[in-house]
Amino acid sequence: MALAVELGQRGVSCVLVERHLTPQPIPKGQNLTNRTLEHFYFWHCVDELRAARVMPPDYPIGGVTTYRTLDSPYYHAMGRDQSGRSGRGAGVREYYFQLNERLPQYCTEAVLRDRLKQLPSVTTLFGWTAERVAQDRDAASVSVVPSGEGAAPFYSWSADTDEQANQDVSARAEGQVLRARYVVGCDGGRSLVRSAMGIDRGGRDFEQRMVLAVLRSKQLHEFLNRFPPATTYRVMKPELRGYWQFFGRIDVGEGFFFHAPVPRDATPENFDFLGLLHDAAGFEFQAEFDHIGFWDLRIMVASQYRLGRLFIAGDACHQHPPYGGFGLNTGLEDAANLGWKLAAKLQGWGGQRLLDSYHQERQPIFKETGEAMIAGGIERDREWLDRYRPEKNLAEFERAWAEYGMTRGRQPQTYEPHYEGSPVVMGPPDGVCSIHGRLAFRAEAGHHLAPRALSSGRNVYEELGDGFTLLALDADEQSVASLAEAARSGHVPLKVIRDTLAGGREQYEARLILVRPDQYVVWSADAAPADAGGLMTRMSGR
Repeated sequence: MALAVELGQRGVSCVLVERHLTPQPIPKGQNLTNRTLEHFYFWHCVDELRAARVMPPDYPIGGVTTYRTLDSPYYHAMGRDQSGRSGRGAGVREYYFQLNERLPQYCTEAVLRDRLKQLPSVTTLFGWTAERVAQDRDAASVSVVPSGEGAAPFYSWSADTDEQANQDVSARAEGQVLRARYVVGCDGGRSLVRSAMGIDRGGRDFEQRMVLAVLRSKQLHEFLNRFPPATTYRVMKPELRGYWQFFGRIDVGEGFFFHAPVPRDATPENFDFLGLLHDAAGFEFQAEFDHIGFWDLRIMVASQYRLGRLFIAGDACHQHPPYGGFGLNTGLEDAANLGWKLAAKLQGWGGQRLLDSYHQERQPIFKETGEAMIAGGIERDREWLDRYRPEKNLAEFERAWAEYGMTRGRQPQTYEPHYEGSPVVMGPPDGVCSIHGRLAFRAEAGHHLAPRALSSGRNVYEELGDGFTLLALDADEQSVASLAEAARSGHVPLKVIRDTLAGGREQYEARLILVRPDQYVVWSADAAPADAGGLMTRMSGR
């Protein structure tokens, strides 16, 4: 959905094939980060997204961690900032243009579906399923059939290929065949597109079955009033070896979801899930289940994100447990990264190296996220729980528990995905693409641009262009003209923003800053390089 919006806003003709007619009412992917809300701002539906939240507008976003059960005397509640928001948004808010948000994924999808209706270059095929994907020298193709849910009407559609225009849609008895310049599989962990590409996956399988239960309980809601207002409640038990029992609010009243480890052979018929809830809570309460499903706790990443005209994004690239809010946010970042690059290639100013950079930038980010943040977090929790037990040494446990709460709240500060090692970024010679960075206002090549106010009173984010943007802060006009001419000669879309190097903008520590369409800095300096054309050629992947 997000990739279709990104492409549609750039005038790219595309088709979205989705087997479901309506969003599926499973409350996953709820925690949307500050960075993700920046995407919704540029997708022109951030206000609609905030209006779609299920919880009251001012209800804080934050988490509680307890030891052994919810009724334990040992718990930590993450602090809130002056806006009343908490969790990841509080510590990083000044480095991003938007605050974070929380709402079920089906609400997020509904907002994106409404946005797609405003984009005439996007055709939506809801109720259709892809059965086969292939590519040749000129194009890629997708064979689609009705999914059985009452498919939307099929409209003849075609996209220009490299050498042939207006490829006709071919009718087949079992369905239809779409041909296009490129195909992107945002089709989940069992990705048909990834399979067609013959791409393998590697990672770590914890060999642990997990349950996702969706339930309603007013008694549980009333009990949780013992804590400061929060949206998630994580129970740590030594016997679970670092895995979580995890309650999350869907609304403020009675709706919850619950994740927890279960035996490999657990089914809705042979396992006492209400008893499992009581075990995690530490008391008995009434609850009605709306859904019980299962997933395997593993971390997997594809070895390639692109093969010729075929790409994968989101869960088709990477799978991991819903720990830390990395899943949906990582997938949406994939879409934002890939979308403008595909548009640049189709519009004639982007080269093949720009398309190659999608894998080169995004794959290392998830690989490190899975290893350091998710698997590493499980291992750190496991080691902590093995070392500290109140029954072993109560005083030592209580000291460690207090320290644990203080350090955990600061952990996201070390998570700063960047593209210093990208071939289309003028990063340092030894730069790599990594999650290990630092949140800073300095405009550094490969790093996210921090928001700053302009002399006009508007934020720089309100002035960024759809293509590249050159921030010229007390820069000499010869340097500005040199870069602008290089962009014009290379047909690279460039907007120039002139202002002073004052009023907080001096924190950028550069007079000239080139910013990509996805708000990452591609180059910064105090004067134009001797070869401005070479800079434009590199950053456009030609």
